[in-house]
Amino acid sequence: MALLPHDVIREDRADGAILLRARAELPEVAERTTDWLEHWAEVTPDAVFLAERSGDGWHEVAYAEARDKARTIAVGLLGMGLGPDRPLMVLTGNSVAHGLLALGSQYAGVPVCPVAEQYAAIPAARARLDEIAALIQPAAVFAEDGFALAEVFEREVFADARPLMAHGPGLTVDDLARTGGALDVKVTPDNVAKILMTSGSTSAPKGVLTTHRMLCTNQAQLAACLPFLRERPPVLVDWLPWNHVFGGSHNFNLVLANGGSLYIDSGKPIPALIGKTIENNRIKQGTIAFNVPVGFAALRDAMKEDPGFARAFFEDLDMLFYAGASLPQDVWADLWTMAEEAGTQPFFTSSWGLTETAPAAVLQHEPTERSGVVGVPLPGVEVKLVPTDDRHEVRVRGPSIFTGYLGSLEKTAAAFDEEGFFITGDAMRFVDPADPNQGLAFDGRISEDFKLGTGIWVRAAALRLEVLGALKGLAQDVVVTGEERDEVGLLIVPTPDLRDVAEEDDAALIVDALPIRAKLAEFAGGSAQTITRALVLSEPPSIADGEITAKGNLNFAKIKQRRSALIDRLYDDADPACITVGGR
Repeated sequence: MALLPHDVIREDRADGAILLRARAELPEVAERTTDWLEHWAEVTPDAVFLAERSGDGWHEVAYAEARDKARTIAVGLLGMGLGPDRPLMVLTGNSVAHGLLALGSQYAGVPVCPVAEQYAAIPAARARLDEIAALIQPAAVFAEDGFALAEVFEREVFADARPLMAHGPGLTVDDLARTGGALDVKVTPDNVAKILMTSGSTSAPKGVLTTHRMLCTNQAQLAACLPFLRERPPVLVDWLPWNHVFGGSHNFNLVLANGGSLYIDSGKPIPALIGKTIENNRIKQGTIAFNVPVGFAALRDAMKEDPGFARAFFEDLDMLFYAGASLPQDVWADLWTMAEEAGTQPFFTSSWGLTETAPAAVLQHEPTERSGVVGVPLPGVEVKLVPTDDRHEVRVRGPSIFTGYLGSLEKTAAAFDEEGFFITGDAMRFVDPADPNQGLAFDGRISEDFKLGTGIWVRAAALRLEVLGALKGLAQDVVVTGEERDEVGLLIVPTPDLRDVAEEDDAALIVDALPIRAKLAEFAGGSAQTITRALVLSEPPSIADGEITAKGNLNFAKIKQRRSALIDRLYDDADPACITVGGR
């Protein structure tokens, strides 16, 4: 498999900052995302581009058909009065209609803003939908099922927006695809292709203005580091949501830029839907597997029970790529062994980036045998590591990095330092300080760290990952606490098995403390690593109350704010729900 070797130039500054960049030059970059579609529609017109489940098989759309439909959709959108300052908002998840509509928008120079589908589907979460719509001010709103979301279309915030749907009582994407007339619009690299909302895990969601230049540069960077993408068109069976930069920009465009095929997986790595993902991967094998760690863990468990599924999954796989969090080493090792038993060894890797970075800014494009390494700067990206206590905060600049948030000059100005580097708030460390080519490892978000009342820093993000590994089978997630207190504690989101054997006590659960106490007793090594107490939550985190972000991650600040009374109980040794650790 063709991979570009790491070759990093390092510059150490007198102020302690470290600059990193790839020696390789940025290759030629397409001007517009739709240039890829035009190219493949001519070169491989009958090759499958997008597909979704239909009965026992797949409804497949070839490149030439997708190009023709997207262009006519673009004419229809312009005829509705949409334009650079009159965007399209998408309320539902991944589908062929969504993909064609997004490409039609990009042909027309109309920004498309996909939002988390739960904001429309869950009535209690619609206040967040209203908040985003007030910022975006869409001229049109799309939902897959116009019947199911009819009442959402009628919300006051959409009074000036035209409803669109894949099927329903109103104007459909198929109607737009039958629009007559020529497409006469000039789209430049600096036109906004998408407005992507940040997760809102550290502040209110912001609209990231994502240009064609950013998206096209990022794919050129990836192809330069992973040349095998150009040698064999990638095939994905992918569930990752298009409202998020991983699924919607990185994966969707990786397929489009390289003439591949994207089979839309209607499953998700949650108990109710993981069966669909397993079924889809059984009937269609991909050449690249993208997922978050919990998704790979679920697939690993299914493959352990069915070696035939494991062989089918790995038999044609070029790359296994995780992002969103560090892949537990036991999951990595199990998948590695299964691949060897299947007679293959795909490239296992990860990268790092944010919504503002298009997303990939750092990529591990050499083989490694350990999880948690995110790699080196992509060609054209400059990384600045700024010393912060015993770590380095990572900042980036380059043509794939955004230049502003929608409607907020103040937030935009605060996002960049005096040299124009985007201040990410993430921390990094060198795998080997003497050799930058060994890559960088993610070391948590600085904003999640806090000081105990004793003045000692707690690396909350790193500690959380370690605790989750120890509490496997007991905790779905945990929130690390201790700000302004003398001891580190945990709020535990229980697994269904733990919840089933617990007794509720006013928003907390009374559980058998022995298994939790035994696992947490392993965490000792100074007050910043020693967990002295835990409390199990009876009420799961609420997306409606902002405790879960659009990416499905916990919003730790919101949870701590909303559940401050439970944190008080956590630090009360006499409370029956408080599990004390270490002989306390």
